[in-house]
Amino acid sequence: MIWTASSLRERSQRGSWQRRQRTASLRAAATQGGAGMWQEVLPNAWESILSRIRSFEYSQKNAVLVPAAALGVGGMLVCWLMSRRKIKTLEMGDGWWGSGKKPLKEKEDERIRPFQIETSDKEIQDLHHRLDQARYTPPLEGAAFHYGFNSNYLQKVVAYWRNQFDWRKQVEILNKYPHFQTTIEGINIHFIHVKPSYIPHGQTVYPLLMVHGWPGSFYEFYKIIPLLTEPDKHSLSEGDVVFEVICPSIPGYGFSEAPHQKGFDTIAAARIFHKLMSRLGFKEYYIQGGDWGAQITTNMAQMLPQSVKGLHLNVVFINEWGLGRMISVMLGAYVPWLVGLTREDVRRVYPFLQKNIYDLLRESGYLHIQATKPDTAGCGLNDSPVGLAAYILEKFSTWTDKSFLHKDDGGLESKYSLDELLTNVMIYWVTSSIVSSMRFYKENFSKDPDLTAAWRVNIYVPTGIAAFPQEIAHTPRIWAKKNFKNIVTYSYMPRGGHFAAFEEPRLLAQDIRHFVRKVEQL
Repeated sequence: MIWTASSLRERSQRGSWQRRQRTASLRAAATQGGAGMWQEVLPNAWESILSRIRSFEYSQKNAVLVPAAALGVGGMLVCWLMSRRKIKTLEMGDGWWGSGKKPLKEKEDERIRPFQIETSDKEIQDLHHRLDQARYTPPLEGAAFHYGFNSNYLQKVVAYWRNQFDWRKQVEILNKYPHFQTTIEGINIHFIHVKPSYIPHGQTVYPLLMVHGWPGSFYEFYKIIPLLTEPDKHSLSEGDVVFEVICPSIPGYGFSEAPHQKGFDTIAAARIFHKLMSRLGFKEYYIQGGDWGAQITTNMAQMLPQSVKGLHLNVVFINEWGLGRMISVMLGAYVPWLVGLTREDVRRVYPFLQKNIYDLLRESGYLHIQATKPDTAGCGLNDSPVGLAAYILEKFSTWTDKSFLHKDDGGLESKYSLDELLTNVMIYWVTSSIVSSMRFYKENFSKDPDLTAAWRVNIYVPTGIAAFPQEIAHTPRIWAKKNFKNIVTYSYMPRGGHFAAFEEPRLLAQDIRHFVRKVEQL
C-alpha cells in the first residue's frame, strides 16, 4: 500500500482523537472503579488494623502476665527447694561424764527415781559454827556496793541467817514439788516435774522445760511454776494455755552430780536435757531459759529443732561484732529508724560505751576468774558460808537493778526476801557445788573464748524473747534476727532484770503464755 501525505495527516488526526477518547474513558473508569475498589478495600483494611491493635494489646498483656506467672512459679519452686533443704544443726554426739572410763557393755540405768532433799542437825550445827567464826573488813565510807558486797550489811544478813533463818522449814518448801533423779551419761541429773492438779476434759497440757543459770538454781522457778501449771487459780483467766513444768539442775549445780571429766559445756548440757525429755516420754516440747539456761536451750533448738516446738528466752547474748553491727551502733544514736532500732532500743542501748562496755566490765570480773582458774577462788567460797553468800548475793543486787550499786544494802530486800535469797545460797552450800558451777565457765570459754562457735548454726524454731529493762545488756530485735530466724514475739518488759522468774514471775509467765498461744495458732 502506498501512503499519501493527506492520508497520513488524516490517520494521525484520527489516532489522536482515539487516544483522547481512550484516556477519557480510562479516567472515567478509574474514577468509577477507584470508588468501588475503596468500598471493597477500606472495610478489610479497618478490620486488619483493629486485629493488629488487639494483637498488640494481647502481646502487651503477655509481656506483663507471662513474667509474673514465671516469677510466681519460680518463687514456688525456690520455696519448695528451700523447704527440702536440710537445716544445719548442731551435732548431738554423745558423752560420758562419770568417774573413770565408760563401761563398754554395761547399760545405763534409765529409771526415773524419786528424790527428796534432806538435812540434819549436824549440817545445821556446822553452818552455825562457821557463821559464828566469820571475820569482816570494815567498808570504806560511802562505798555502798561500789566495791562489792558492803560488809556492814553483810553482818546483818549473817545475823539473820544465824538466828532467824529456818533451813528445815525451807527444805519443806523445796520438797513441796516432786523431785527426781535419773542417770544420764554417767552422772545423776536432778529435776523437778510439776503437773497441773486438775486437767479439764479436752484441755491440752504443754510440756515446758525451764533452765536456770549462775548463780541461780531450780529454786528460781518456784514462784512462776503455779502460774504456769494452774493459771486459773492465780487470776490468769486465759486458761487455754496450761503447762507441766520440768526444771532440771545443770550438772554441777545443786543436786545434779558434777561432771568428773573435763569439757562439760552448754552443748553437753543441751544433749543431756534432750535425753531427759525423751526419757520422760516427750517427743515435742517448749523450752525456756535465762543466763546459762538461755545458751543451753538455744543449743537445744539448734541440736534437735524437730523436738522443740518453741524457744522462749529472757536474755539474748550475741557476741558477734561484724561491720553491719558496728554501722548499726554508729548510726543508731542519730537515725535509729534507718538501722531498724526502736525508740526503746535507743533508750536501753545508749550511751553505748557506758552501757555496753564500762557496765559490762564492772559486772564481769567474776567471769574472768571463773573462765580461767575457778578452783582457786572456789576453794575459799566452798569453805566459808559468809564468803559464799557475799559472792552470790552481790549478783542479785546489781543484776536486778543497776542503780542498786548506790545503796548501802544493795537494794536486795526491795525485790526479794532474805529467806528466798538464803535458800538459794543454801542449795550451793549443802551440795558443795560452788566450785563445779564455776567450772562451767572454764569449760565453755576455754573451747570458745567469745562464745560464737554455736552461732554459726541459726535458730529456725519459733522464738519468743522477753527483753527486761534492767538486764545486763540489751539485744534489739533487729540484732537478734541475724541468728534467730523465726521470732514470733519480742516483748519490751516494763520492769525487771536478770533473774526474771525469781523477781517478776507474773510478767514472765504472761509472756511465755502469750508466746505459746501465738505458736499454737501458726
